[in-house]
Amino acid sequence: MNVRRRLISTAALASATALGLTALTACSTSAADDKDGKLDVVASFYPMQYLAEQIGGDHVSVTNLTEPGQEPHDLDVSAKQRGQLEESDVALHLKGLQPAVDDAIDQSGIKTKVDAAALTSMEKHGNEVGGHEHGHEEEGHEGHGHGHSHEGADPHIWLDPVKYAEVAEGVGKALEKADPKHAKTYEKNTAKLVKRLGGLDSSFKDGLKDTKSKVFITTHAAFGYLAERYGLTEEAISGLDPEGEPSAKRVKDLQRMAKEDGVTTVFYETLVSDKTAKTLANDADLRTDVLDPIEGITDKSKGDDYIQVMESNLKALQKALGTK
Repeated sequence: MNVRRRLISTAALASATALGLTALTACSTSAADDKDGKLDVVASFYPMQYLAEQIGGDHVSVTNLTEPGQEPHDLDVSAKQRGQLEESDVALHLKGLQPAVDDAIDQSGIKTKVDAAALTSMEKHGNEVGGHEHGHEEEGHEGHGHGHSHEGADPHIWLDPVKYAEVAEGVGKALEKADPKHAKTYEKNTAKLVKRLGGLDSSFKDGLKDTKSKVFITTHAAFGYLAERYGLTEEAISGLDPEGEPSAKRVKDLQRMAKEDGVTTVFYETLVSDKTAKTLANDADLRTDVLDPIEGITDKSKGDDYIQVMESNLKALQKALGTK
């Protein structure tokens, strides 16, 4: 009997404590909201965080579900993060990139849910993207227009400055609707960001229009949209899966292709293993370098934000492709 009473008391105490903490959290959150008056935005990973911060400015408080240095594709959403989602005003995500995040946002009661994939056209990419093998799919073509199914599509749209600008415009409109009081500021900040992305697009166009080679090799197919935009061909070792292992035939084909197309460099990234890239480079007597998919900013990133890292990517491509 004493044991049973002790167990009941412990359970009751735990329950009461949990209720107290919940109430305290709710009060604290409300007090914070009342104090700073900011729009509470949860971003699924860095490219969404960057848009929210650049467009929202001082009027938003942004939480990123993906920690710096964490590979976003396989992110598991914790109970704490689900709680953050429930308390937020806006959620920004890219459907198809992080399944666990998609599910958590779908199941949440957030009023404003912004899916970046629905704000631009999407395409399906394989291991080889761009060049003469694949014509660029313009917005509005069947299967790639706004509102169409994105199942199986390449999610790496932020690495194309033009598509990223389209997403930025959609995010800006969503913030304006969610927080009409500061709509003018959001509109102004969106225009400023779109202009900067336009300048980045021009830099890539000018910087890559005259090169000795148009083919580059990456660890996984993150740069398909970029390749198509600027007339390049991306050959990926592992396809869209950053952790995928290539077949022996794929490695052999890449070695032959590198020799035929004058490839000088195998690109790898900082958030996944570079073992396969370096092995391929050594066997084919090629250099290695970093081409950053900008899924997060860390101490290893060659820049402090999206624009700076993209500019570093441009320099790396120019060096590898032999800018004339």
